[in-house]
Amino acid sequence: MSQTGGINNICYFKNNRRRNFAHHFKNNKYDMCKETRIFDILTVYTEKWPDQQVALAKKENGTWRKYSPKEYQEITRKVAYALIELGIEPKEKVAIISGNRPEWNILDMAITMIGAIDVPIYPTISKEDYRYILDNCDAKMVILEGVAVMNKVEEVRNDIPKLQLLYTFQDRQKYPYFAQLVELGEQHPHEEELQQRMDAVRPEHCATILYTSGTTGTPKGVMLSHSNIMHQIYGIQHTPAKWSKTAFSYLPICHAYERLLVYMYQYLGMSVYYAESLATIGSDMKEVHPSMMTAVPRVLEKVHEKVIQGGEKQKGIKKKIFRWAVHLAERYKIEDNKRTWWYNCKLKVADKLVYSAIRSNLGAEHFDIVVSGAASISQKVASFFSAIGMPVYEGYGMTETSPVIAVSNNLPHGREVGSVGQALPGVEIKIAPNGELCCRGHNVMMGYYKNPELTKEIIDPEGWLHTGDLGHVNEYGQVFITGRLKSLFKTSMGKYVNPQVIEDKFVESNYIENMVVFGEGQKYAAAVILPDFASLKEWCKQQQIPYSNPADIIKSKEVKDLFNQEVQKYNKFFGETEQIKRFTLVADEWNSGNGILTPTLKVRRKIVGEKYKKLIDEMFN
Repeated sequence: MSQTGGINNICYFKNNRRRNFAHHFKNNKYDMCKETRIFDILTVYTEKWPDQQVALAKKENGTWRKYSPKEYQEITRKVAYALIELGIEPKEKVAIISGNRPEWNILDMAITMIGAIDVPIYPTISKEDYRYILDNCDAKMVILEGVAVMNKVEEVRNDIPKLQLLYTFQDRQKYPYFAQLVELGEQHPHEEELQQRMDAVRPEHCATILYTSGTTGTPKGVMLSHSNIMHQIYGIQHTPAKWSKTAFSYLPICHAYERLLVYMYQYLGMSVYYAESLATIGSDMKEVHPSMMTAVPRVLEKVHEKVIQGGEKQKGIKKKIFRWAVHLAERYKIEDNKRTWWYNCKLKVADKLVYSAIRSNLGAEHFDIVVSGAASISQKVASFFSAIGMPVYEGYGMTETSPVIAVSNNLPHGREVGSVGQALPGVEIKIAPNGELCCRGHNVMMGYYKNPELTKEIIDPEGWLHTGDLGHVNEYGQVFITGRLKSLFKTSMGKYVNPQVIEDKFVESNYIENMVVFGEGQKYAAAVILPDFASLKEWCKQQQIPYSNPADIIKSKEVKDLFNQEVQKYNKFFGETEQIKRFTLVADEWNSGNGILTPTLKVRRKIVGEKYKKLIDEMFN
């Protein structure tokens, strides 16, 4: 499979027919650039866009701290000098435990420049996970953010024999910190050695080890090479418009999905603004006015709900116009040729009357695209955002695939609601006889660190990586994901049920925050439902029902009746076997901190099953 010139993505179907479809990029050629290592991105940025005023920015105490491309490069080199001075050798591991901040990018670039391997770690995991990951990856140095993280690492430090150096980002009066690292580099400029090390880094060398958050089991260290990541950037670089120059980031940069997009932003000379916190996303966006960002479906669904709730508070003719515009948007067809002339005329009117105000309230007046990933997004929400001028592009992949396998694009048949796009150039897709999607190409990881046996389980002798996802590919090469192979369960009647399809439909309800379907070996399917308490509180207010707290309100007859109605409403979309016969409402918070959600807000099905075992058993008894 050639990586230059014309490229064809080969899709193998269940009936063994083989079809080729050309994935056109720039005159039907797969663009390969000379940059082959991660730190080459920084060189591209400073050489191609020297006049860009902001490369990276982060809001600190209400003020944006901005880094120009030149300052970004200068500080990065100083940090690289410091790492050399501290004795970090090529292939040794340096862990970064931090949320999104420019210093993260500086460290990432510096670590790879000296030939070392960076290990990004979530700042929200348990001390047991820190113990395992830091020991498993043989971390020699850790740079961390926050007192809570520092305390956890301190507790397990004696269990990590190779850990020699511990730095913090801010001065905690306990350990050396980032500013001192920069100062150390200023005092000891190892210019010649740095250049030698950079020259010695090859594309096939390991650049990073990413420990998968996963939904079950022990974290696995995914080894990705410079080549893995750079091929990804080349494959997605034509997705944004050329005029798009301001990116907003709030998803964890230590996750492969957000990290890749931040690399791409820099490669294309865009300014990257990091949210001060999750709580300030709305206000930060209004100040930044981004042209591009990434999101997970649940966040987009939340924004959609808030927009609807805000519009419903209007009165008279304004409320009628708002409802008309929303209904119009939710019927939007992404493919241009599927929208009629009359529909487009109405869309222009709706934009002037309603959509432009929504964009203004979101700080998205000049928006290019939203890239949605990590889970499937409902057709209604995807259509809504695309109609109001915030087009949703879906992508699909996993950490083990660097991470993108397929993504939407601007070419004919490049976008379709329900599809995650077409395979990246140079990536092959095969649908196995059991419906599992497999891929092969430059995006497949080097393997799991220290675990060759587990690597063999996911990558077969022919190089096909088995994703564990169920899917299919249509005649246009559009990829559709329909669920997880391991999530399928069989009822006592011998019928297979795909819980993800059911859950994805039910969470379209304004009153359902999350939902997990169970039923292995049972006569019917049942569900644990976490209500959307913000919407539920508003509903109680409208119905003049006293609302005290989540735990009490889910016990009220009125609320139970409401959810009975919602369940019956969405059951109509499914056959008898798939319909939810019983459900239980829970009032606990589901988040990544307590382990129920992954950092990208996916539900850990196994954890929910364990936490609510008694309630689940009662539903089936």
